[in-house]
Amino acid sequence: MKRRAWLFSAAGAAGALLVGWGVLPARSRLGSAAHPWPAGAEPDLTGVVFNGWIKIRADGGVVLAMPRSEMGQGVHTALAMLVAEELDVPLARVSLEQAGSDAIYGNVAMLVGSLPFHPLEVDDYAAQGAPRVRPTKVRLGEWMVGKLARELGINATGASSSVADAWEVLRTAAATARASLLGAASLDWKLPVDELSVSKGVISHPSGPSAHYGELAKFAAATPPGEVRLKSRGDWSLIGRKAPRPDLPAKVNGTAVFGLDVRLPGMLYAAVRLCPMLGGSAGAIHTEVALAASGVERLVRLPGYAGSTAGFAVVGKTWWQAQQAALAVPVDWQQRPAGGLDSGEIGKALEAALDREAGSTFYEKGEVDKAEAAASRKVEALYSAPYLAHATLEPMNCTAQFKDGKVWLWAPTQVPQMAVAVAARVARVAPEDVHVTVTLLGGGFGRRLEVDFVAQAVRVALECGGRPVQLIWSREEDTTHDFYRPMQRARLSASLDAAGKVGGLRIRSAGDAITPRWLERNLPALAAPVETPDKSAAEGLFDLPYGFASQKMSHVATRSGVPVGYWRSVGHSHNAFFSESFIDELALDAKQDPLAFRRSLLEEAPRHLAVLDLAAAKAGWGTALPPGRARGLALHESFGTIVAQVVEVSLQNGAPRVHRVVCALDCGTVIHPGIVAQQMEGSVVFALSAALYGRIDIEDGVVRQKNFPQYAMLGLARAPVVETYLVPSERAPSGAGEPGVPPLAPALANALFSLTGQRLRSLPLSLNQA
Repeated sequence: MKRRAWLFSAAGAAGALLVGWGVLPARSRLGSAAHPWPAGAEPDLTGVVFNGWIKIRADGGVVLAMPRSEMGQGVHTALAMLVAEELDVPLARVSLEQAGSDAIYGNVAMLVGSLPFHPLEVDDYAAQGAPRVRPTKVRLGEWMVGKLARELGINATGASSSVADAWEVLRTAAATARASLLGAASLDWKLPVDELSVSKGVISHPSGPSAHYGELAKFAAATPPGEVRLKSRGDWSLIGRKAPRPDLPAKVNGTAVFGLDVRLPGMLYAAVRLCPMLGGSAGAIHTEVALAASGVERLVRLPGYAGSTAGFAVVGKTWWQAQQAALAVPVDWQQRPAGGLDSGEIGKALEAALDREAGSTFYEKGEVDKAEAAASRKVEALYSAPYLAHATLEPMNCTAQFKDGKVWLWAPTQVPQMAVAVAARVARVAPEDVHVTVTLLGGGFGRRLEVDFVAQAVRVALECGGRPVQLIWSREEDTTHDFYRPMQRARLSASLDAAGKVGGLRIRSAGDAITPRWLERNLPALAAPVETPDKSAAEGLFDLPYGFASQKMSHVATRSGVPVGYWRSVGHSHNAFFSESFIDELALDAKQDPLAFRRSLLEEAPRHLAVLDLAAAKAGWGTALPPGRARGLALHESFGTIVAQVVEVSLQNGAPRVHRVVCALDCGTVIHPGIVAQQMEGSVVFALSAALYGRIDIEDGVVRQKNFPQYAMLGLARAPVVETYLVPSERAPSGAGEPGVPPLAPALANALFSLTGQRLRSLPLSLNQA
């Protein structure tokens, strides 16, 4: 038996190997009154566990242990499709059960991908005790974080990595179970396994014997699978095709359970009010005002948990009663000791840092200094991007109960194991005494990679005498106390020779480090003792596909004091705007069409060129448009996926109006083309909101934008037509949830330049920029 098959087998020479499901306590595996079964499923006590991912019910249905959070990206459908394909069962016969924290579910791509480069070669890497798994330069830090994170049981939904991480492991788990089922049928019927066939979860032989999976499950679970073979592409009947999303009916009829939908007997509600000044604290709180209000039961102080600003929560019989009481309480708010934060001053400091500091070099090729010294002229530009909030549709919330020394959580979170860890710290209990049910998420975008709201809910629950309490942030608290996308500045310069050819490209950016701050507040055991370069802030600049002979990209990591975190597509979200807008500037200087200019630089990047050409062809690049319209394009790779977008724009009442966005992408093997298209559509609307309206301004520590009237979203009436085209690929799948965001802003800015002649170098895009 191959090692991989043995790892996914439920039986081994030493007995049962029930990884995943097998290490979970019965209550976590099967549910209970206090820890409900996942929404829409019923406990099946007769199910047979095959491995940590697959369980077969008595009726032949398949249960998949699901470690990823569903926030609209369709991951619950895509991962179920992988299992249905290898087991040859209808997708509707695959149900989901929340996975535990076993190491087999670990997903540390977000952490690993954000670490700085390490200069150790393979031999040095192996000498440190790490496995030799890479043929070229490696990063020791990646191995260390991966090892520690898996030991801590971190199952994160982020970095657009869910399908990519599951691609081989889930298919192998399902194929191993299928092999055991076929082997059991072969042994039971005394017929050659090669003569058996599977259709819709039923194994049969031409001579007559037939049985569905449930009838063979107990025998099969104890049957070694033998050699496990994954289905070939030519035999796929589900992967690569559109299929109904099983989660949609419940979302349409209202039975789907998001965090705010949790209802428990005797439940109380808590409204949060935090210090208006970021990083500030609460002095005297006139508690009696809140307690005198109708329906209010108590007021609970909230320290600055997991990086949040301090404040308090009011607990009441309804959230509205608690919220009105919280707003009425007089409080002596205290500014942070270092003084109030100011986004205007931070922006000036970033520009000064670009002139003063060399930063950390993330990529260097050729000799930029020589190219600059020999240049006939230089093209240079300064670009800027503001702080941004996540603005998820569902504000931060968590339901918590502390009873009999145990904590129960119902949370819309992207990091359930970190929610467990912070709950255990706040309640001072062992992690195994914390039980979490992950609900559906009403948007994540990286905000729910934080657990500050979970810590607050547990703190309040400790004061509620065993009753469950649902803590909910108002939209105002959500907007003014986010972990924001950092403000960023970038200076890009190109050295041109006498013939106008670019000899050297230098990019230097500056902005707050994201990953070090996230680690400090969420995984302090993994935080570096000294400040380290932050790849997540510089990504999208040091990995450009263009074939300039000499390049140098560096980043100055700053620490302003503003709470920053992962925002959909992270550093790519603003760095693509910088780089792709500047590429258009170089095309203009060279008196070339932007498409032709890019094509000339992509000779060694055929995948990028194919994506660019597909987008241009489908958009009709070079063909006439109606008067008053213009096109712009951009090309960018993030999370392993290459996306090109062409934007058509006009001006209405002096403001940009985007009519059409054509997206082409290469995301490797596509599991569900409809979901990929939906992700591109959602990415476009999300990115367009940010490009046209998004900004967070801070004065004296207070965020000026409070709610949607000040932090606008794109309305349905102004949403463009979005077309998605896929480049065929047999590569492993890569990300789809985030890569559609980065190209939108530069494509729009380039279109606006074509339309108006005005080069916009600051986000959000406004024709009134100085």
